[in-house]
Amino acid sequence: MDSLPQRSQPLPGAIAPPTPVVWLGYGGLLPFVLLTLGVLLDSVHGPLWRDSQLAYGAIILSFVGALHWAFAMTLPELDANQRVVRFIWSVVPALLAWTALLLPPMLAATLLMAGFVVHYLQDRRLESISNLPNWYLPMRLRLSSVACICLAISGFFGGR
Repeated sequence: MDSLPQRSQPLPGAIAPPTPVVWLGYGGLLPFVLLTLGVLLDSVHGPLWRDSQLAYGAIILSFVGALHWAFAMTLPELDANQRVVRFIWSVVPALLAWTALLLPPMLAATLLMAGFVVHYLQDRRLESISNLPNWYLPMRLRLSSVACICLAISGFFGGR
């Protein structure tokens, strides 16, 4: 008998992520939301809140890119070429994030938002060839949408 843990399959139709994933995923939006409120409510320190928002966005974009490295290592249904593509893609978000930090705020926010959108599209491609949990894409869409909205507000209004 094989002693390796078997990959659990999601229940058909089940779209609720595990409770820790919900808390950690949505909890990760708190800095986005709080920094956006700082931008909107504190015009004296708006650039500081904005720059903090851009830095946090870069960190999170790098983090979501790393998910594809983990998928490339662990998803048994990927062939060798699909694994290489995932490994290569996994570093692109970090490079975009780093580049964003070198740009003026509005361009930085735009690049970070583009990074989140393109990464979501990569998630969709991966989902079409693999067996990701069925809650993954809906949650990634919600998380990325809130991050992009907050980045847009901070990037475009944070320098008042």
